[in-house]
Amino acid sequence: MILFVISFVFPVWFNTVRLLLLILVALAVLDTLFLYTAKKGIYGERIVPEKLSNGDENPIQLNIQNFYTVPVFVRVIDEVPEQFQLRNFKIDRKLAPSSSITLEYQLRPTERGEYHFGKLNIYATSVFGLVARRFSFNDGVMVPNYPSFIQLRKYNLLAISNNLSQYGIKKVRKLGHTMEFEQIKDYVLGDDLRTINWKATAKKNQLMVNQFQDEKSQPIYSVIDKGRVMKMPFNGLSLLDYAVNAALVISNVALKKQDKAGIFSFSKKVENRVVAERRTSQMNLILEALYNVNTNFFESDFGRLYADIKRNITHRSLILLYTNFETLDGLHRQLPYLKGIAKSHLLVVIFFKNTELNSLIHNKAETVQQAYDKVIAEKFAFEKRLIVNELKKYGIYSILTTPENLTIDTINKYLEIKARGLL
Repeated sequence: MILFVISFVFPVWFNTVRLLLLILVALAVLDTLFLYTAKKGIYGERIVPEKLSNGDENPIQLNIQNFYTVPVFVRVIDEVPEQFQLRNFKIDRKLAPSSSITLEYQLRPTERGEYHFGKLNIYATSVFGLVARRFSFNDGVMVPNYPSFIQLRKYNLLAISNNLSQYGIKKVRKLGHTMEFEQIKDYVLGDDLRTINWKATAKKNQLMVNQFQDEKSQPIYSVIDKGRVMKMPFNGLSLLDYAVNAALVISNVALKKQDKAGIFSFSKKVENRVVAERRTSQMNLILEALYNVNTNFFESDFGRLYADIKRNITHRSLILLYTNFETLDGLHRQLPYLKGIAKSHLLVVIFFKNTELNSLIHNKAETVQQAYDKVIAEKFAFEKRLIVNELKKYGIYSILTTPENLTIDTINKYLEIKARGLL
């Protein structure tokens, strides 16, 4: 168009511009014939996992095959689920003649539920780039997004091999020993002299000691508060989702340690219950229950929680309560119910540091408003520590942690309780 305007001003160029236009049209026709005469020019396939892992990077694989006998350029536009809001997703590649290529990209979901993929669109162009042919594949597929089973697998092998310390999980010195007898063995240097079995020693004429093992088959319940206090976001995930992921991992660790694992959630009522058992299908039941933890973030009813635990959990159990308290007044409103639970069970209240306040606390205040904000932030951080002391005063254990360290700190506390024989 610009050349024709120029040729209008300089008529001597008109024939040249018209010739260039004819060449362009001819190339476009040749480009179209080349791309569309081949029945099967490009083949593409999207390979997605059976389920996505919430809060983790999930690999999505694309296999693309070129059936053209000349190099082509492709632009891959995958219709990823709407939850990711990826408006400009595209991958550009050059394919050699009669070749194939594998591409991979990562998706990090932050909401449990169903994720619907659309079509896999591949636009192929020749070296001229005048015409593009679209190929569409994988017309719609649904993938469920489950709690973080990638994190579960990471700790699974460590729990089996008793090598959890690799991820900063502390070893706790045992205080005394449990009463569950395992075997009589030869004395070696370092064994507790109080465990010497004198009858076996006299019979074998050498020192023999009793060996004890940790108590097994103890009920471990992960109780998840799905009220409004768990709606606070951190790094794309809500505190509720962090609690769901941690509950999945700690349940698996408990089962590997020969304990019984169970879960339930509560808000206005108690839901998603899986009774603490030790059976082969238990982890599948827990995973499905955690996948279905949905909430409108109502105000949580701790009175209903106390009544439900008193009625349905008759054996002394370890209760890992995932919730959040921002102020001491908020704790005092629920403290009578927590004390009631702690009378019959070993209660561990797990709540979160507000990491968003750290920048306010550590930055230097330069204005009156910044100084005011800093004082308020320090007050909230101090109240969190007061909540820990208040719970300790009534014999209630607690974990004050950041969302990213929730899983490790919870496992630490569980191993500490097991090592000290508190349950």
